[in-house]
Amino acid sequence: MHNAPTIAAPLAPPAGPVPPPGVPGQQPPAPYGQPAPGQDPYGHPQTVPGGFPGQQAPQAPPYGQPAPPPGAPYPGAQAPAVPQGGGPGLGAVLDKYKEAPTGQRWTPQNSKLIRVDLGVDGQPVLARQGSMVLYQGKVDFGYKGAGFRGRIVGNATGQEMQLMRCTGQGQVFFAENSAHVHPIELQGDAICVSAESVLAFDESLQHEVRRIEGHGIPGGALFTMQFHGTGTLVVKTQGTPVVLPVTPTTFADANAIVAWSAGSQVIISSQVSLRRHAFPGHSGETVNLQFRGAPGNFIVVQPYEV
Repeated sequence: MHNAPTIAAPLAPPAGPVPPPGVPGQQPPAPYGQPAPGQDPYGHPQTVPGGFPGQQAPQAPPYGQPAPPPGAPYPGAQAPAVPQGGGPGLGAVLDKYKEAPTGQRWTPQNSKLIRVDLGVDGQPVLARQGSMVLYQGKVDFGYKGAGFRGRIVGNATGQEMQLMRCTGQGQVFFAENSAHVHPIELQGDAICVSAESVLAFDESLQHEVRRIEGHGIPGGALFTMQFHGTGTLVVKTQGTPVVLPVTPTTFADANAIVAWSAGSQVIISSQVSLRRHAFPGHSGETVNLQFRGAPGNFIVVQPYEV
């Protein structure tokens, strides 16, 4: 045995923290109470991988319910915001309602609205009072009286028209109670129209009350308005009318007739009783008109009884 003393060298601790034992390459666990790397903090909604911050992950469908198809939003997911404002979509929807091109004096805008350009020809227009729905430009509206004689005739015949006179430089739009409007252009010819069916007409047209003789009816006759000359007459109907040629066997209800050619001969039919509900089983018709005339004459009937 040797008597020399044994000297033990002290062990120096390694520099830096000592990694805990584990699998090589595995990340160490996060401190207590802190989320692991790559995970959302406790209490915050899970985000979508690759999504923007704050975007929530889709929730699973309820138990027993099928999953939504690809591309459809999950229940509880917020729909993408739709841009608001007058984009191209809104313009495309309203494009079909644009004003019809100008250039003519009378221009239908649709089946129930018509426009007159007072600047074309420069002559005034007479229209039913209250039928103006829109105007553009400098337009004056004045009351058009029928005169003392005209009021007497109108009250006696039921063909009185309450008219207004439109003058100036501009465009006026006419309509009434969503009725269908029909412009009729006269070139020196004549047409008979019920005063109730007149919407507007050029002041250049002449009009007068025409008497239709009949027997067995109150007053002994019926009355209508006759227009003649050169210009445009706008007639209104309830519903789409039908135009029929005049034949020896053409009959029409006096309450449904709108207009007919002035060359037609009109006879009040006596085949139907003239008093409504005169007896049980009565047809309900009041006065029928029979039309006769040469080829080329016509009648206009609406699907509505005034």
